[in-house]
Amino acid sequence: MASRQSTVDFIIDQILAAGDVSAKKMFGEYGLYCGGKMVASICDDQLFVKTTAAGRSLLKTVTEASPYPGAKRAS
Repeated sequence: MASRQSTVDFIIDQILAAGDVSAKKMFGEYGLYCGGKMVASICDDQLFVKTTAAGRSLLKTVTEASPYPGAKRAS
């Protein structure tokens, strides 16, 4: 199931304060960019944020999931 444009618009609206935020359609889903760098994916109306060591250190618990079957894990 492809993500709805309304979901993409809602997510972008929620994070506009982060700076130059945009979404690009990719393979039927969306890549989410901030400052020209891909920081997340929107797949099946769900937000998947790229993990980083710095981000992990700020969170106590990280819930990971695959955005689609066969997706490679980010390292």
